[in-house]
This record gives sequence, structure tokens and C-alpha cells, in this order.
Amino acid sequence: MSAATVSSSPKITEKMARESPAEQAQVLVKSRICNPNFIFSIFSNSPDSNYSKLKYIISSSLTEACNNSVLLLGPRGCGKVAILELVLEDLLEEYPDMISVIKLNGLLHCDHNCALKEISRQLCQEHQLLFSKMASFDDNAQFMVSMLRECGLAHKTIIFVLDEFDLFAQGKQLFLYSLLDAMQSVTSQAVVIGISCRLKIFADYKFKEIVDTLSYSDSTVNHLQRFLFSTVSHMDLKSGLLSLENFKAALSTIQRQPKLEVLKDCSILELYILVCMKRLEAKEQELRNFNAIMKEYKSIHDTFQTSNYYARNVCLRAFEHLLQRELISFEDNRGHGQSAEFRPVKLLISRPELYQGLKSYPSCPTILHKLMDRDG
Repeated sequence: MSAATVSSSPKITEKMARESPAEQAQVLVKSRICNPNFIFSIFSNSPDSNYSKLKYIISSSLTEACNNSVLLLGPRGCGKVAILELVLEDLLEEYPDMISVIKLNGLLHCDHNCALKEISRQLCQEHQLLFSKMASFDDNAQFMVSMLRECGLAHKTIIFVLDEFDLFAQGKQLFLYSLLDAMQSVTSQAVVIGISCRLKIFADYKFKEIVDTLSYSDSTVNHLQRFLFSTVSHMDLKSGLLSLENFKAALSTIQRQPKLEVLKDCSILELYILVCMKRLEAKEQELRNFNAIMKEYKSIHDTFQTSNYYARNVCLRAFEHLLQRELISFEDNRGHGQSAEFRPVKLLISRPELYQGLKSYPSCPTILHKLMDRDG
């Protein structure tokens, strides 16, 4: 029983007048429990609500006979499907002969053959046509195109609801291409509504870099929980959404970065040596000693004509300084009697840490940023 029914009935109104406030509250709570859309109906008259925006987009597509697409994003349980169901219910009452709703779920129909077969099945069921389980992918695709054309000529819009939309968007996406191609017909009238709880932020390489940096320093569950707690604490309360900046702020808050502190006191020559070592690692060069670093350093200078080029003895002192700072170390303890120029060395700083250190270094040469981006 909806709230509107309760308030419009004289008998119920008279009865509630005789009830105590507690009893009235009990009736109100029961009505909300019985009608899952009750809470959303409160916002149906607000022009700024998601209900109003979604209804406007779909109804405009109906009245203007045009194709459209909508993507509903949000965490599970926030009411995406409930709002959509409320909108579709209202539109079906307003335009009973102009809407045909097809519902798919990525958990069940992400395979393109399965998706087209399910569309054909629902279209046949709604239009009282005979459905063939043996129809091929091409047959179902052609049937969908013909139904879009026929419904368009009859001024009827097909609304495709794709729940778990991110699962349809994986792989070759053959089904989505088939659907969008079918909508290109002049007479077709269709609306595609995608629903997903997946943040697209996860596809951003910058976000992946943050996660890599986090896991490199500490991959325990407790560390991840502290990171997520800090991220939520930095959330913009006005928008109610998590942004990439929130994750960056959380990372800088919880992560101890002693190596980045050491990098701030390095000379530009020492930064060049670290970048040269990182480039040798990227090239998978087995022998990485001072002589190999000097060859890479000279190669950079000859290629880009850098102004920061120093004599070999100066570079050797910078190299030894990095050993003292423990930003690099010898591969093993063997070869104590061997000259430091010939002993293999390894980096003790990760690529994300070095990249972040270069970005925060006030006078870091631009060429070093470009070299790191190129090897990334």
C-alpha cells in the first residue's frame, strides 16, 4: 500500500486521527516496508532528483523519436535499479503502447550469442511471436534489426536495460557493437540503459600506479584497510564521490617514504645516475655497473645534448654518494678487492618511488621526466 493511498483514503485518515503518534509511526513504517519504492517516490517531484533526470531523458527519447543511451553508476544498494523501475513503471502508464522493455544481466548474458538469443526471446514473448531456440547468432542479430525497424515504424521505442554493464564491455564487445549498429537504422527508436557498480576510475593508469605504489611498500590487508579508511576520510562530502585526488591524498598520508626524503637531498647528477640505472633495468641489461651506467649517461647526453654532463671522476663520487645513501647497493658482498667501477650494482628504489621523487624535486630537468615516461 503506497503512502498516496493511505493519505487519500477518508477512512484511513479518520482512523489515523484516533491513533497515537506511535501507532501512526508504525503504520508509516509498515507502508514503507510493503512498498520498496516509497522512499524514492518522495523525490519524484524534485526536478534535480535522479528520478526526474532519468525520466526526462527517456521520455524525451520517446516523444522526439530518437535514440539515446544512459549509464547509471553507483555502489551496490544505492538505488539505481529501484529508481529505474520507478521511472519505467510511470512511463509505461503514460505511454502504454510506445514502450517495449528488454532486460539483460551481464552475469547471465555477457556472451554475445546468449545476449542476442535472450533479446529475441523477450521480443517474441512480448509481441506473441514464435521463438526458435535453434536460431544462429546471425539470425538473432537480423531479427533484432528487423524488430527495431518495425517498432520504429509503429512509433514504439525499445528500451534495453543492461544490468552489470561493465561485464558487457569486456573482451571484443561484439554484442554491444551489434546493438549499436542496429540502432543506426533511420527508423529505429531505442534507448540503451547501462547499470554498473564498477567505478571506471579503476581503468585509469594513474590509479593503477597508486595501487602499485601502495602494494610495493606493504601488501598486507591491514595496510589496505588503513589506505581505504584514509581515502574515505578525504572524500568530498558535497559530491559524495571518491576521486583520484582522494586516493592520492590518502597515499601520501599513510605511506612512510624515507627514500623520497633522501631523494630531495640528491644532486641532479645523482638523479641522472638513478634514471640511467632504471633504464638499464628496463632494457634487461645483465651487467649493471658504474661503467655501464656511464655508457648510458653518455648516450643520453649525445642524443639530447643535455647541459648537465660531468667528468667521469665527478660521476664516480656521485655514484659512491648514492651507495652511502643506500639508494643503490652492490649485488653481492663478493669482490671487495675489486674496484667499485666494475662491481655489479642494483637499485634500492622502485620505479613509482623514483618517478614520484622526480616530480617533487624542484629543479629536476625535464628530460628526466621524459625518460621515465618513455620507459614506463
